[in-house]
Amino acid sequence: MNNIRNFCIIAHVDHGKSTLADRFLELTGTVEKRKMQEQYLDTMELERERGITIKLQPVRMIYRPPKTLNSKLETLNNFKTLNQKLESLELRTSDLEFANSEQEFVLNLIDTPGHVDFSYEVSRSLAAVEGAILLVDASKGIQAQTLANLHLAKEQGLTIIPAVNKIDLPNARTAQVKEELANLLGVEPETILEISGKNGTNIERLLERVIEEVPPPSLAIASSGGQRPPGLEGEFKALIFDSAFDAYKGVIAYVRVFDGSFKRGDKILAFATKAKADVVEVGFFSPKLTPSMELAAGDIGYIATGLKDPGLIRVGDTITNYQLPITNNQFQPLAGYKEPRPMVFASFFPEKGEDYDILKDALGKLKLTDASLMYEPESSVGLGRGFRLGFLGMLHVEIISERLKREFGLALIISTPSVEYEVQIKSQKSKVKIRSASQLPDPSKIESIAEPIVDIEIITPDSYLGSVMELVSQFRNAYEATEYLGKETVLLKYEMPLSEVITDFYDKLKSVSSGYASMSYELKGTAVNDLVRLDILIAGELVEPFSRIVPKEKVHYEGRAMAAKLKEVVPPQWFEVAIQAAIGGTIIARESIKARRKDVTGYLYGGDVTRKMKLLEKQKKGKKKMKESGRVNLPQEVFLKMLKR
Repeated sequence: MNNIRNFCIIAHVDHGKSTLADRFLELTGTVEKRKMQEQYLDTMELERERGITIKLQPVRMIYRPPKTLNSKLETLNNFKTLNQKLESLELRTSDLEFANSEQEFVLNLIDTPGHVDFSYEVSRSLAAVEGAILLVDASKGIQAQTLANLHLAKEQGLTIIPAVNKIDLPNARTAQVKEELANLLGVEPETILEISGKNGTNIERLLERVIEEVPPPSLAIASSGGQRPPGLEGEFKALIFDSAFDAYKGVIAYVRVFDGSFKRGDKILAFATKAKADVVEVGFFSPKLTPSMELAAGDIGYIATGLKDPGLIRVGDTITNYQLPITNNQFQPLAGYKEPRPMVFASFFPEKGEDYDILKDALGKLKLTDASLMYEPESSVGLGRGFRLGFLGMLHVEIISERLKREFGLALIISTPSVEYEVQIKSQKSKVKIRSASQLPDPSKIESIAEPIVDIEIITPDSYLGSVMELVSQFRNAYEATEYLGKETVLLKYEMPLSEVITDFYDKLKSVSSGYASMSYELKGTAVNDLVRLDILIAGELVEPFSRIVPKEKVHYEGRAMAAKLKEVVPPQWFEVAIQAAIGGTIIARESIKARRKDVTGYLYGGDVTRKMKLLEKQKKGKKKMKESGRVNLPQEVFLKMLKR
């Protein structure tokens, strides 16, 4: 185990994590040069299109240092928790000489997403490793997710190796960013590496720093002073940090083995679900699934369970053997992760009712690879059966809807995203939680409505401070603090309703700051506000997916904005279509889409003008009849475009 290093790369989105991972793969010879491509670990088509990492990706690399390294390896004796939160360290030094190509290191890397919506993927990675490379863009400096991810890593007690990336850019502020990062971490600027993932500058030195500074894995039993409790000899423990599904091998659990070993044919048990299975295959990520004889303590790899029900293997659960938990009450599962809490909710209905089972099966498969996705059955009078989905943010909504469309060929009707509200009903003590406007009770029965509040942190260059503060003033907010992280970098702290943040706030923030400002947010609690339900009628018919709960003071603005947006995206019909925004029975805004015009007289030439007039009158009557009885069928693109305002 002394030759194993488990680590991940954490950073704000677009700071070069995937490019750095590419250089590591090249340097260690994990991927042949002829097979190498940019963003190699980003296997999803959407990831390559958008240039972002959506799913965490583990990979096992074998590294042979080109020079002798004199390293003082540390044996970790005491842990504050099983999650590697260290309370104290007793250091034992052993001088090991690593000569040319004689010493091999197993480097288990997990490439993580950087967008705020996928922070849960980061937290899962951190629970499986002992160290993290904190990457900062030399041109952009410290940004919101830099702070958020650093906080997560410190909570896990990980060794942090800071590095400033993209030093080759003409607008790089390397020295200044190093100083800001040094102040943040409380270290000397000289200890922060200057690297270029694109050119390969100092990449090998960074790997050497990982070997020198990240401690090797320690058995989970180290927390008990190295002594096993009586009767627990031969204990097996592996933490599930991700999973996938294979038609032949069943559910594949991505695991970090903390104690014991696992091999093909072993009888295993998922502690939380009590699901039993015989191991079909074990192996490593190289970076494709590569079978091996066994997974030993300290390894990161996969266990193919053969189970066909994805719900039996849960992220954060402990895999052990059949007997121990049943025969010995002293068995303690590994500490897992905090359950992800959905921030945004939206209803998904199949355009064709017969596609309901396909949608159900698709969501089950996506849930297997995306533990933060929540869903429950829902039915609507107008739209039939569907599902209410919970997401971590708006980008998460877009990604899932796009994957359902591409990977499963589903045409969907998607409701306006909402947050979870708490409604106090008159003459009742308990509160009702609702996740869509359609669930809102009769206004006469409502005493109050509370909405979720978040603490939001915005990091911006000093030159854009005025523009950013002006933007925030357009949204409901409560100012909290301003801090300077460096000479030109400012941290703004606000309290805002979550519903304000999830719409178009992020896009507008990027716009007013030329892309330099960034944000992260954390749920704080709830607060009572004056909220009402806003409905949209198209051709006189209520379109339930567009209903939303909005602040009373902004309802007229929201109504006009939605009607105007729908006028742009709803295709013209053969009759005039009225788009109306309403509160209860009161219309507060209206837009009209003119009827499509068909030239019914085009084939006429010369002759009596009355013939032309008769045809036009006939067309007019037909359009009037269609307007009275016509119904507008909205294509899927309309719902997708309305996800963003």
